[in-house]
Amino acid sequence: MTEAAPATHGSGVLIVLAGASGVGKGTVREAALPAVAPVSFSVSATTRARRPHEVEGRDYFFKTQDAFDAMVEQDALLEWAEYVGDRYGTPREPVDAALARGEDMLLEVDLEGARQIKRRKPEAVTVFLVPPSLAELERRLRERGTDSEEKIQKRLRRAEQEIAALQEFDYVIVNDVLSEAVTAFQSVVRAERLRSSRWTDARVAQLLP
Repeated sequence: MTEAAPATHGSGVLIVLAGASGVGKGTVREAALPAVAPVSFSVSATTRARRPHEVEGRDYFFKTQDAFDAMVEQDALLEWAEYVGDRYGTPREPVDAALARGEDMLLEVDLEGARQIKRRKPEAVTVFLVPPSLAELERRLRERGTDSEEKIQKRLRRAEQEIAALQEFDYVIVNDVLSEAVTAFQSVVRAERLRSSRWTDARVAQLLP
């Protein structure tokens, strides 16, 4: 059953989902969002090569190095980071516009991206997705079949560093059984919408005589 749209609560909820490459952020997101709609998903910009199944504007905005540099110089990115030789960033304008309209927004980033967003937007709700073990993460990376051995090893070393910082996040979800991870993420979204701090004075007034 699809959850009814929440009543307008002023500024939208900014949810940041982070985790190591290969942990299943995209899989959890795609499975979780329909039941907690409406939540807008921010499409990132990247300098990495497009994979065969990926679509421009749906999966990423694929940029040249020069175009990405221009976005950084213009402060057009809410956050950006370099990851295993490629750069990724979140365009600022779509996020700010959605939140101002009272829409909930989900960003999918790495550890450094989450840190940058939290500095710029302290109200952001941060969720860290972890694998049940590094051995399982390695298995998933190899099964994906998109990276060289060198990149896999870099991703695993990076994952160790990221997992060590998980206590920086508001919530931590272990992606072992997918359905359980999806349910946990949905619970976070629903709970954050119910915070009393999200009630505007006008909305409170509607409950009073």
